[in-house]
Amino acid sequence: MALLNFRKRDDKPVDGPRNENLEAFMQGYSIEVMPRTASKVENFRDLLPEGTRIYVAHIEGTPIEEMVATAKRIADEGYSVMPHFPARIIKDAATLENWIAMYQGEAGVEQALLLAGGVAEPHGDFHSSMQLMETGLFDKAGFKRLHVAGHPEGNRDIDTKGGDAVVMDALRWKQKFNETTDAEMALATQFAFDADPIIAWADRLAAEGIDIPIHIGIAGPAKLQTLIKFAIACGVGPSLKVLQKRAMDVSKLLLPYEPTDVLTKLAAHKAKNPDFNVERVHFFPLGGIKTNAKWATDNGGPAAAPASDLQG
Repeated sequence: MALLNFRKRDDKPVDGPRNENLEAFMQGYSIEVMPRTASKVENFRDLLPEGTRIYVAHIEGTPIEEMVATAKRIADEGYSVMPHFPARIIKDAATLENWIAMYQGEAGVEQALLLAGGVAEPHGDFHSSMQLMETGLFDKAGFKRLHVAGHPEGNRDIDTKGGDAVVMDALRWKQKFNETTDAEMALATQFAFDADPIIAWADRLAAEGIDIPIHIGIAGPAKLQTLIKFAIACGVGPSLKVLQKRAMDVSKLLLPYEPTDVLTKLAAHKAKNPDFNVERVHFFPLGGIKTNAKWATDNGGPAAAPASDLQG
């Protein structure tokens, strides 16, 4: 059985002093793919450390058979697969039970990200992740881990009048569920570009007694225009100003964005405040999986294991 192959410190491929805080913060990071983007990766072992949690995003219109095949392929390569279960495109409990059975039977899946999904009108009985949890089907199937969505900068689709009252009520409900389920839970968040709103949000949750671990969403390296497009589409809030400010700097306009600043600040805060409830980094590889994986390795994350180390 292969072991995780962490890069030796003297093999660090970037110039300059090591940032031990950032290295510690980057351990155990996860990343998100879609079947379409996964199909372009010849071998994930060339890019990601063995055992990395890979979320498989379910976009409306993608057949469940294609989702399951992608999950199986990734699991067979040695990765921990976490498929999305978007409530609003799941017709009913029977459909949900069938999806769970397919994922478990064909790909050995034991974890899931439960979310409402980016669909305005539900296709059937469900409109929220809480309704999926209330079915009891994930506990019945013995899922070991359930992640739910978090929104450090709010969500206008949920709180249509602004503010975060509805989002906070949902988090309190999820906190109670966390205290009753056998599955480990985490909040997998929307991506943001500024550490300060993330820190303030995490501190507020702690003050409210919400202690579900946070896996903070971070946009991977990408062209500035690409990130601004996704940020607007996904409803990213105040931290969008980071990109807008960068776009006005001619010297940086054509350079790709990298998440160095936001992660360095979060890592430093975590080092000074060990109780800070951001537990892991979750990457959205908006500029490509290969680009994101290389950036993570170059900036303190564990390296992919060479193919020769994965035999036997």
